[in-house]
Amino acid sequence: MKNIFFLLLLILGFYQANAQKYPALVTFNNEQDHQNMMDQLGIKVLRPGPSGNESAPNAANYKEELANPCPQLPDLLMTKKGKKISTAADWWSMKRPEILEGVERELYGKLPAKIPAVTWTVKIEDKEFVGRVPVVAKQLIGHVDNTEYPLINVDINMMLVVPTNVKGPVPVLMMFGRPSFPAPAQPSPEHMEIINQSFKDMMIKNDPKMKEIFDLYPAYNPITRLPGRNPFAPAPEGDLPPTEQLLAAGWGYVTIDPSSIQADNHAGITRGIIGLVNKGQPRSPDDWGALRAWAWGAARGLDYLETDPLVDAKKVGIEGVSRYGKAALVTLAFEERFAVGLIGSSGKGGTTLHRRVWGEAVESLSGGENYWMCGNYMRFGAEESSFGKKTGCDLTVDSHDMLALCAPRLAFVSYGIPEKGDAKWLDQKGSYMATIAAGSIYKLLGAKDLGVSNDYMKEEMPPMLTDMLDGQLAWRQHDGGHTDAPNFKHFIPWASKNLGYKMTR
Repeated sequence: MKNIFFLLLLILGFYQANAQKYPALVTFNNEQDHQNMMDQLGIKVLRPGPSGNESAPNAANYKEELANPCPQLPDLLMTKKGKKISTAADWWSMKRPEILEGVERELYGKLPAKIPAVTWTVKIEDKEFVGRVPVVAKQLIGHVDNTEYPLINVDINMMLVVPTNVKGPVPVLMMFGRPSFPAPAQPSPEHMEIINQSFKDMMIKNDPKMKEIFDLYPAYNPITRLPGRNPFAPAPEGDLPPTEQLLAAGWGYVTIDPSSIQADNHAGITRGIIGLVNKGQPRSPDDWGALRAWAWGAARGLDYLETDPLVDAKKVGIEGVSRYGKAALVTLAFEERFAVGLIGSSGKGGTTLHRRVWGEAVESLSGGENYWMCGNYMRFGAEESSFGKKTGCDLTVDSHDMLALCAPRLAFVSYGIPEKGDAKWLDQKGSYMATIAAGSIYKLLGAKDLGVSNDYMKEEMPPMLTDMLDGQLAWRQHDGGHTDAPNFKHFIPWASKNLGYKMTR
């Protein structure tokens, strides 16, 4: 008892010392975080976002004649000073840096000048079978150095799965999601017998009455093998899960947990990597939001992949759907080491034009999930403020700029259909317009776009299931819902072809 009391005193002393040495953690709820940023920006009133209920008084607009209050997009081929961009050299030296500055300032925020280093360790390595494919699965932990502020701990959780029946190194698709071992290897029958005997002995030692029960059922084993998958069983009908399609095509995949990088809520904005860098204090308007933080975490995951001999680090892609589709776009745009992106149903903050008024609006993000964006983004939802009123039409950049930043690398924009649950709210047409406009930069850099003109106001979005996959910039609307899974059977061969990858055994 004395030892426990002494240990508690030591722990209490440690926290008291840290409380004096380091700034105290600020804890906000949603409303407090939102109000704090409004106060910093001098915003008195924000316009409310529209309702997704089409019968509500403030229902979102779904009339095309009202959707484009400012149809002229910022010109990708003209600098702010009026200099015409006509060569690839002009793009890289003048226009691209200008766009980067704009999207950091108005949309996603700047990376801090000093971000702590990440150290990767392989926590568990397992040999498994996924369907018919033998794989190596590695659970990876990326610990962010928190010596300057130990009150916040950030450990990036990631899972790498690579096929072992093909000659490597192999391309890999990194996906935002919840990592898990796909098919954990199980002990042999001999090892299960040893485990069960040890477990029985332990239970009897803890409770001697257990021996009487086990004596009544001498053949019973408390621990049994999980039902395994037969690698020789006939292939199931229909499309395989995306991860199995990747493995069957000779690709590996990575699942990276965004919440282990930065929480997906207001209250977490003083925690995670953003909170760690800010030493537990609120953001400034220029600071990065969750989307940029998730993209930063993906780049740190790529740092590890560059060290793994099983992976072809020049052929690593990034994928996500919905809010993670937004993050996939941000990752591909800012981190040039990623070779390809599959951007699924990303809506506002992703590939959909911000200035379009259709479904989800700028006000939806500035008044709700503004923690995804930098604080400055809230200015474009301001009705009353020290700087007046602003709308999406006042943005100097838009989502076509983000797609242009991906050029000439591979970008596949994916959507489903509203009838199956990929809601009108996402504004599929607004994403198509942005993709059309961004094509001018793909052409400038010697790559292929969708194969049509870059007149985003005249080009009509094609019917669903239309393949626009002949270039490095691709578009396909499948006939499913809020997922990109139906497009994987199109994405994988498109990406393999453009990356020059042929599976060899």
